[in-house]
Amino acid sequence: MPDINARPDLCPACGTRNDCSLADPRTADRACWCYGVSIDPAVLEALPPERRDTSCLCPRCAQVQAQLQAASQTIP
Repeated sequence: MPDINARPDLCPACGTRNDCSLADPRTADRACWCYGVSIDPAVLEALPPERRDTSCLCPRCAQVQAQLQAASQTIP
């Protein structure tokens, strides 16, 4: 597994790509998907302290897949 502490494009919980637009220079001027969802604070608190606030979680680890799906269905 890659060093997830050194990669802003990887989820600090599982190490997969987190789809963070801010971590990609091509899309860094766009808001990240995480700005439009509500992440349970308990999910963030479950991370080891050294991995908090290092990069975005992936949607699966953030437990927001249903929120993202609902939002995509309301966009025309």
